[in-house]
Amino acid sequence: MNVYSIIAGVVHFAMKKKRERYLNDLVNKGLTLGANVEIVGNFVFDPSHCYLISIGDNCTICPNVRLIAHDASIKKILGFAKMGRIDIRENCFIGDSAIILPGVTIGPNSIVGAGSVVTKDVPPHTVAAGNPAKILFPVEHYINKIANMSRSRKIFSNEYHIDKLNESKRQELIESLGNTIGFIA
Repeated sequence: MNVYSIIAGVVHFAMKKKRERYLNDLVNKGLTLGANVEIVGNFVFDPSHCYLISIGDNCTICPNVRLIAHDASIKKILGFAKMGRIDIRENCFIGDSAIILPGVTIGPNSIVGAGSVVTKDVPPHTVAAGNPAKILFPVEHYINKIANMSRSRKIFSNEYHIDKLNESKRQELIESLGNTIGFIA
């Protein structure tokens, strides 16, 4: 292990601890966080209105997700801001860099695509994506589509995760992908 790997490990550990303290502070201020919630990387959960946010059990929140429970765009004009609850129900997946705005409920077992801006409720068992986010199809449809695609392609094991990659595995993975989508466990 070289000195750069050691430094990277120390920095990663320090950042993880900082995120944990930030999250614990939000929970102490009223954020409702279910069991087995996975929050990957950096996130912003409206610190001044975190008590309006609830995340159900078994959810995954990807990096750079923003949950914004208030809107102060009219505060200078009217003297007050809008605010609303954000309720992410159980077993949801919120994709990278998604933004969820005040007054939105994400129904159980739903998926919000990466980069989406969610301004309206997402019904249970659906996939929503876009800016503004639109309902695309039922989760079951999406699961079947991906399962069918995966039947004709290699599914790479966790031995191909970044921390286990060597040059040979990296090239194998890149060549396997070509100009299409691939899969990794």
